[in-house]
Amino acid sequence: MPDGPVSPMHDPQTMLIVLPSWVGDVVMGTPTLASIRARFPRTRITGLIRQGVRGLIEGCPWIDDWEVWPAKSARGRQGGTFRVAFRLRRRRIDWAVLMTNSFRSALVARLAGIPRRIGYDRDGRNWLLTDRIPVQRDAAGRIVRTRMVDYYGELAAVLGCDRPGDRLMLHTRPEDDAVIATRLKAAGLAGHRPIVVMTPGASFGPAKCWPADRFAAVCDRLADECGARVVLTYGPGEEGVARRAVGAMRHRPLVMEDPAITLSQLKSLIRVSDLLLCNDTGPRHLAKAFDVPVVTVFGPTWPQWTDTEYPLERIVRIDVDCGPCQKPVCPLGHVKCMTGVGVETVFTACRELLEQKSA
Repeated sequence: MPDGPVSPMHDPQTMLIVLPSWVGDVVMGTPTLASIRARFPRTRITGLIRQGVRGLIEGCPWIDDWEVWPAKSARGRQGGTFRVAFRLRRRRIDWAVLMTNSFRSALVARLAGIPRRIGYDRDGRNWLLTDRIPVQRDAAGRIVRTRMVDYYGELAAVLGCDRPGDRLMLHTRPEDDAVIATRLKAAGLAGHRPIVVMTPGASFGPAKCWPADRFAAVCDRLADECGARVVLTYGPGEEGVARRAVGAMRHRPLVMEDPAITLSQLKSLIRVSDLLLCNDTGPRHLAKAFDVPVVTVFGPTWPQWTDTEYPLERIVRIDVDCGPCQKPVCPLGHVKCMTGVGVETVFTACRELLEQKSA
């Protein structure tokens, strides 16, 4: 089949959407999911997703049922790929829409016998696709960076959907809202304003983390000068940075541990907060989806790539001669893109957003 938009045939009875693997990418894909659902209201849509991020989409109305990528086993991914393909083959799916760029996702769709396989023509997988969307490349043949919301939105446009724009959206579940309300009440935070959620980690790597003691200093000042109560959250593998932040604070935060909250519950927490303070990491996009102000400290990553023109976000960063490098660990060992960001600048951004929200 030639490259280009999907030809105007009858709507598929069944569709597979392969969702991204990272928290932020999943949330940035929600306008596209909503647009596809609106265009194909009677199509049964199956989502293929990594188990660790499935909680983001729980409670959302765009997917009818799910398949989950198996965890990587000691035998590697090959067996899991064939098992997923076998389960999908039994569903007799008409179309596959690949939001991911991976070769594996295209291979699964092909092995599952899905007649139409729609995705970007890259990463050596063009022969596995029936409908290939070209990617923009520079003179050297490198893929040109595009805003992720636009990158996903082009998939929707190719399917004949309305262009979805960049309004992120999520939903919470009543049971998760109840868990968060109970925990806030037990900590004496019910009805308190403002509540600031601090997320000092980043699963991408240590280069993306602003120093924990600076997170602590900002939150102490928010407590002193704005009357804020702070709730600290962290993801798997981020326990160390969370402990360092707590240890550096004068005002003890409510730490969401014992048990740690789930990703689905994190949505409920951020939804009822007044401000999120974080690195360039997935939770910042949750704040955008719920119209919550967010201050994001950027270091080695490109702000333009994940931009959604959200008016209640303040990005704090400095220009350095070695970045943005997109490296999870600083190759020069100094992380000056992060250490050069001062407490005063971040605190001022937080205070201004809180004042704007309460005005």
